[in-house]
Amino acid sequence: MGGDRDQGLKTGEYAVAKNPKTLWDGPAQTCEIIRAKAPLRVSFAGGGTDVPEYYEKYGGAVLSTTINRFAYVSLYPREDTTVCIRSMDLEYSVKYDLTSEPQYDGALDIVKATIKRLSLDRGFSLDIRSDAPAGSGLGGSSALTAAIIGALAHFADVRYSSRELAELNYVIERIDLSVPGGKQDQYATTFGGFNVIQFASAGVTVSPLRLDQSVIDDLEAHLLLCYSGGIRNDMNMIDRQVERLRKNEGSTVGAMARLQEIVWEMREALERGDLFTFGELLHVAYEKKKEMNPYINDGTIADALYTEAMKHGALGGKLLGAGGGGYLAFYVPTEHQHDVRAALEKVGGSFVDFGFDHRGLRTWRSKSL
Repeated sequence: MGGDRDQGLKTGEYAVAKNPKTLWDGPAQTCEIIRAKAPLRVSFAGGGTDVPEYYEKYGGAVLSTTINRFAYVSLYPREDTTVCIRSMDLEYSVKYDLTSEPQYDGALDIVKATIKRLSLDRGFSLDIRSDAPAGSGLGGSSALTAAIIGALAHFADVRYSSRELAELNYVIERIDLSVPGGKQDQYATTFGGFNVIQFASAGVTVSPLRLDQSVIDDLEAHLLLCYSGGIRNDMNMIDRQVERLRKNEGSTVGAMARLQEIVWEMREALERGDLFTFGELLHVAYEKKKEMNPYINDGTIADALYTEAMKHGALGGKLLGAGGGGYLAFYVPTEHQHDVRAALEKVGGSFVDFGFDHRGLRTWRSKSL
């Protein structure tokens, strides 16, 4: 049953509204609330080598970090078997009974799939929001899934290791919902911080970088995060990459192998505090990513933004995510940052302030509405 409906639901009924407030049935009085948040991520090199079609043959590796932009979840326990969900970002509200199957209709399906996977039998109201939309290239979908898993597991009093949480996240997104993509985002948001994440048929290895705080602070001072003004919808970026990989079109495998090498070169540069080399490697990785998948900037202003940034003093940059829009990260000497900002804003870019976050997924209880 779709459309706006009354608050009351009978067993087996399902309701969805294209309004986050229509079906919302939050707490009527003070109660103990379960909250969770998971950080978004910036991937510097190796993206694409985390898809099974590549890493099961060649191994894969990604260098990434998490930032102080988050997906948030607040869970309000109920005394019945009703689930009520709202998202202010996606502008949906959904309501159904746990004794029945929800409909997978594009309205908050990640939440429904997570609830089903954890086999919950007690109702709750769930409020979700994110600092970045899905498709922005910052791993927003996986961060949201991580926060939902964290809150629901806390509610059910089930304990998972960080690795189990990341793998559960992957199963929900890639298997239960058949969302195409790799495996880096689930591990990045769950573990948090600067990591090299390696992928192989035998499993995933997360190796934290050993960085002086001064290097972390200096890198933060040199990075600019620019929004291209659009997010990718269903542009089949991952499917296109996998198809090229299978056919080895345009030396795709060679480009991906080079991206994997750059991960280790970047790690070495960061650990010795050589940020100039790190910035130059971002440029090499940008070119290799385009070689891996020439479609990544189709229909976007990403190339125009990148050209202007390099012209005005950037050493290199990274298109975040699979492509098709979203965010770019640029390494820019501080003396050129004003010029780069001004130039990119003229061609449609906008900038977001950020810092690094090192803690990954976290959950807690609160008595404050």
